Amino acid sequence: MKKTLCLILALSVFWAGWTGLSAQDTRSLSDLMVLRDVKNKRISSFDRTGGNSDCKKNINPDETLTLCDIQGEGVIRHIWITISPPAKGIRRDLILRMYWDGEEHPSVLSPIGDFFGQGWGEYYNWSSAPLCAAPKEGRALVCYFPMPFKKSARITLQNDSGTMIRAFYYYVDYEETKLPDNVAYFHAWWNRALTEAPDIGESEWGSTKESLKNLDGTKNHVFMDAVGRGHFVGINYFVHSPTPIWYGEGDDMFFIDGEKRPSLHGTGTEDYFNMSWCPKESYSTPCFGFARLNAGQTGWFGRTHAYRFHVQDPIHFNKSLKGTIEHGHANGLTLDICTVAYWYQTHPHKAYPPVLQREKRKPLKNPSVVDILRWKNAWRKEHGNKPTLWGNEGR
Repeated sequence: MKKTLCLILALSVFWAGWTGLSAQDTRSLSDLMVLRDVKNKRISSFDRTGGNSDCKKNINPDETLTLCDIQGEGVIRHIWITISPPAKGIRRDLILRMYWDGEEHPSVLSPIGDFFGQGWGEYYNWSSAPLCAAPKEGRALVCYFPMPFKKSARITLQNDSGTMIRAFYYYVDYEETKLPDNVAYFHAWWNRALTEAPDIGESEWGSTKESLKNLDGTKNHVFMDAVGRGHFVGINYFVHSPTPIWYGEGDDMFFIDGEKRPSLHGTGTEDYFNMSWCPKESYSTPCFGFARLNAGQTGWFGRTHAYRFHVQDPIHFNKSLKGTIEHGHANGLTLDICTVAYWYQTHPHKAYPPVLQREKRKPLKNPSVVDILRWKNAWRKEHGNKPTLWGNEGR
């Protein structure tokens, strides 16, 4: 019971730290008896006729749906969404944007699936403190990130799937309330990269005889590049590995306020996500875990979803923050990495690059067993094509 209370209190303090809200404006069991000067509001897809058709119907290809366009001051506290048809892949082609206080460029720009922690257009159950995908089969998308606004809040969804969305259900719950002067705005950005191996080839775990070095993070995957004052609060990290070698030797590096060398330099990908020793196990806590794994596949082939939310350790910046991670040690591997970073900062903010075109958002397929045999045959030729070669000679 004591541990549970401590976690609740820690989360309560953190929700306040994210937005600059005072302690009495946060949520925990200990706060439920305190009266607050707010007015609760909701915008949802309920049937305006009083019937049971509680959704936005028939969202056409290239159509943009406005979920909410709120005027005034307040904070969004809760979002829930589910979509029909549930066809896999479509969640990467529905583009979510959020705008605060009439800004021209969105503060949130991400495919809807990735934003809610569902990579590759898939759906599966997972849970964390700020984000969840709930039953049935992870098709209920839930967000508890507080999203403050001083003048207005607008959330849109662009259907870039090339197909009609038959039904889109949603809640946006918010409070009309006075915010403190030091409030920061919620931001999120999706970035995808097919990373490049070095000229010597993929070089993890001594597979080549050369030792790679990386101190300045030049070729790291960039998951955040913000200008302004704020604090980074977490990441969903989706990695697709096309080889069975362990993908997670890459260090995280955070460059604060324009520094050339990172003041926060980690020791490996699984270490940043609070794991160890190349794990291949599902594990979930409110603030970190592995939500999806490449179960049943050789080594670390396939798709893995890791997440970390900085509940007690947000990363603060006064001028800028560039968050990066290596793809393998010293960027020695070709990987398909997609990330969604979440942070709070002052406005104006740096505009994001345009979202990738649909074809460039598509997930890649795993190499097949036939592909692996072809790799071995190429290796056999390099080793004289002796008919009894086993596959690990010369190691």
